[in-house]
This record gives sequence, C-alpha cells and structure tokens, in this order.
Amino acid sequence: MKREELTRGFAFETYYEEEVHPFDRLFEVFKELITYTSGDFQEALDWLGQLNQEYELTTPEYTLEDFVEDLKRKGYIQQRVKPDGKAEIKMTSKLEQALRQRALNQIFGKMRKGSAGNHKTGYSGSSDDKVGEYRSFRYGDAPERINITESLKNAQINHGLHNFKLTEEDLVVEDSQFKAKMSTVLMIDISHSMILYGEDRITPAKKVAMALSELIVSRYPKDTLDIIVFGNDAWPIQLKDLPYLQVGPFHTNTVAGLQLAMDILRRKRNANKQIFMITDGKPSCLRLSDGQYYKNAMGLDPYIVTQCYNKAAQARKLSIPITTFMIASDPYLQQFVEEFTASNQGKAYYTGLNGLGEMIFEDYENNRRKRMY
Repeated sequence: MKREELTRGFAFETYYEEEVHPFDRLFEVFKELITYTSGDFQEALDWLGQLNQEYELTTPEYTLEDFVEDLKRKGYIQQRVKPDGKAEIKMTSKLEQALRQRALNQIFGKMRKGSAGNHKTGYSGSSDDKVGEYRSFRYGDAPERINITESLKNAQINHGLHNFKLTEEDLVVEDSQFKAKMSTVLMIDISHSMILYGEDRITPAKKVAMALSELIVSRYPKDTLDIIVFGNDAWPIQLKDLPYLQVGPFHTNTVAGLQLAMDILRRKRNANKQIFMITDGKPSCLRLSDGQYYKNAMGLDPYIVTQCYNKAAQARKLSIPITTFMIASDPYLQQFVEEFTASNQGKAYYTGLNGLGEMIFEDYENNRRKRMY
C-alpha cells in the first residue's frame, strides 16, 4: 500500500506537549513541601531551593524570587510584622483552601468514581440521586421520573411494532435513594510516636483530614465534620488549623478524645453519627478527677485499657460507631483493637500510610450508604 493511500482522508498535525507555566509547576511542589513543614514558609522555600538546584525547576527567565512575588500577587501568602518588629511570611486562607483541594485530588482522585450526589443509604426515597435500577411505575410516582427510553423498549417488546402502544404496565421509573445527613468526628493522634523511628505518620493523617474536610464542604454541604486531636488531652481544631498541625511531646489519651467526640456528637441533630480515629499507638494516658495525669507507656495498662473499652461501649449505646485506623503493625496492639472494636461493634483497619486516605474515603461513603434511622 502506497503512503498516499494510507494517509488519504486523514489530516496529520504535529503534536505539542501542553506547556506548563513555571509558577504552576513550582506551586505543586511548594504545596507538598509546606504541608510537610506544617506551614513554615521559610523552611518550605529552603527545601524548594534545594530541589531547584538538583532538578532545575526554575529558569533564568523565571526564578524563585519571581515565584515568591507571584505567591504574594495571587494572594497565597502575605507578609506580617511580628510583635518584636521582625517581618514574617504567612499562608493566607486562599492557600489553606488550595492545600485542602490538593489533598482531596491526591486521595479522592485515586478512587474509582461512583455516582454523583450526596451519600446513599440502603433505602429508596424521593430524590434526584438515581441509582441505575428500574422498577415498575406505581401510582403516585411523579411523571418526570418515568424513563421514556426504557418504557418504549418495554412497549415494543410487549406489543410489537405492528401493534405498538404504550400502556401503564410498560412504564418504568428509575429508582433513587434517600439522601441522608452524616455528622462525623475525626480524631487524630498527635502523640510523639507519630514521628518516631524515622517515619512521618502525622503528615498523611493531616492530608486525610484536609481532604475529607474539603470533600464534605464542597460535595456534601449538609454533612458536618468536626476534627479533634488528642495527646495528653483532647481539643477541637478548625479547618484553617490543619496545615499547621504538629505532634507534641505527648502520651496518648484515647479516653479524652473519645469523650470529647461523643460530647460533640450529642449536640448534633443528625441521626447518622460516626467517629473516625487515626492512631498509631496504644492508649498510655488518663486524666484523673483531681487533674493529675496517670501515665504508663510500658505495655497495655489494664486500667487505661478498661477505660477505653468503657468509652467504646458508651458510644455504642449512643448509636455512634467507631472506625479505628491503626497505622502501626505492632502485633501486641491487635488484641486491644479487636476488643475495643467489639465493645463498640464498630470497625478496625490495620493500614499502612499509603492507602490510609482511600480507606477512610471508602468507609465514609459506605457508612453513609448503610446507616439510616
């Protein structure tokens, strides 16, 4: 076959790779770095400079100084004067939102796409959220819910082309599912063990929190998400605090975290409530009634463990399931997690860091699909 015959009828054009502006390329790297540095702009910029020396991310026409000026101009950073008179550069709310969106894309983008809309329950109901299943038309169904294509197909099968007619028996509607609302508390362990042994466990947990918060705000605005951290004590944090989250010289007061989570959920009017707990270690601390701390980092302390089981059972009575994501592989912790989960009749996952986000997202949607009161 001649070349002219092979190419006849086709127009060939030269393919050009889409150009990426130097700012966009640097911005993607910068967002990752400033997440790891917990919002420390200067440290992130120093790391970016080292990467630039090795990989030549900038050009003579677009330098790191140009990048910083663009960050200011686009409203991602701003310069402030500290009380001591020294200037510092801080992230703006626009950059904080960009970090949450990036975390969402990193985690949620890897998952298989499901149907659009809010979370599903296992119950049919009046909703615009279709599930791809058909049922016969029933008295009371809205006419706009009738699937014309499937109904005409039924009419053709039932009556044939020569005697074509459309009867009520031919009509089908596409079923939908009731959109439930969910209140979630995400507990994040910030004890010192989250950075021990050269493994950074807090950054993946932080990314999960940012991604989950952005998912709920952007796609499920009727849901609520509260985030609490727990070390020696437990306290709530705001969405804007997430990029700056760091571990401390803390033990692990799981009981305080569970108590605070239940207190928060008691005030929610949604029927569907749940607790997600990300932790890498055993409970090792309690705060006593006199304000003193009872600590024991050696093994599983029976008194502390029993208090954890009691809190798990209390959450069960309140119809609040707890899903534990254990990001450590210590075999001796498995028995504790299993008994804790049994006390609550919740769920537990033993996961590494790489799949943590996908696990939480899938479980979030599965819980929403199943829980309905």
